[in-house]
Amino acid sequence: MKPLLSVVVPAYNEEAVLEVFHSRMSALFDELPDYRCEMIFVNDGSRDRTQTIIDDLCRRDVRVACVNLSRNFGKEIAMTAGFDHANGDAVIVIDADLQDPPELIHDFIREWKNGYDVVYAKRTHRDGETWLKKVTASAFYKVMDKVSGKVKIPRDTGDYRLMSRRSVDALLQLREQHRFMKGLFAWVGFPSKAIEYRRDPRAAGETKFNYWKLWNFALEGITSFTIAPLKIATYLGLLTAVLAFGNGLWIIGKTLIWGEAVRGYPTLLVTVLFLGGVQLFFIGVLGEYLGRIFGETKQRPLYFVQGYHQSAASRDGG
Repeated sequence: MKPLLSVVVPAYNEEAVLEVFHSRMSALFDELPDYRCEMIFVNDGSRDRTQTIIDDLCRRDVRVACVNLSRNFGKEIAMTAGFDHANGDAVIVIDADLQDPPELIHDFIREWKNGYDVVYAKRTHRDGETWLKKVTASAFYKVMDKVSGKVKIPRDTGDYRLMSRRSVDALLQLREQHRFMKGLFAWVGFPSKAIEYRRDPRAAGETKFNYWKLWNFALEGITSFTIAPLKIATYLGLLTAVLAFGNGLWIIGKTLIWGEAVRGYPTLLVTVLFLGGVQLFFIGVLGEYLGRIFGETKQRPLYFVQGYHQSAASRDGG
């Protein structure tokens, strides 16, 4: 039986681009006669005609599968749902907006056949994105590179990648609620290879990520994948205590030798406000970690599915 390639496509309000995406992906499948191919659309609680279009694609193309989630769970969970329902010998995840060219899959397959379990796309250019988004994205990857410890997350790398069956099975053993998939992809390990490419603008529609969502995504990535902020709080607290102790000795010595009039109100006020601000900030950091612990202890399912359509390629090997 021919190997099966499963292409996971998370979709949220992507009605404007689904037909074009399906057309390009179908053309790519036609260029892979040695493989059985399927594309698994994961509708992440879309509010437009996304599910209607996917249902129509399922009727027209036996290579199309669909996982319709009960509500919007977020892209990280949608990707997980796609991996859960993908039976391929290799699984590829790609966005529906066509910023990542499907034709790169040829290179993915070549490196997979050369023995790599994970082949990921590394961006050399990010066309169609604002300078602010490029700068903040670069800063995020630099921060993650510094704080992620032994597990290094490749820079300028999104979710677009091919994973072998054994790497997908390893990934699916990680069922934490707060999922930072770029970190989890790196954490499971296995031989990996980067393929460089130039990222295109969106084929149609608008991005679903505004700067507020991107900020929360960065916060999720940092707090779910590293305890570096807690270590910073420890070191800063220790440094502050040492400085305060030294300043206290200086004040005592100065008072014993020269005496001291009632002065220093501005200095005292600034010091109190500074220390209070630092304490409130790191109480917030502790709250972020406690909130994630609270979420994990509930052990809720990651998602619920209200509808599933399996492709013929996965069902009967056709």
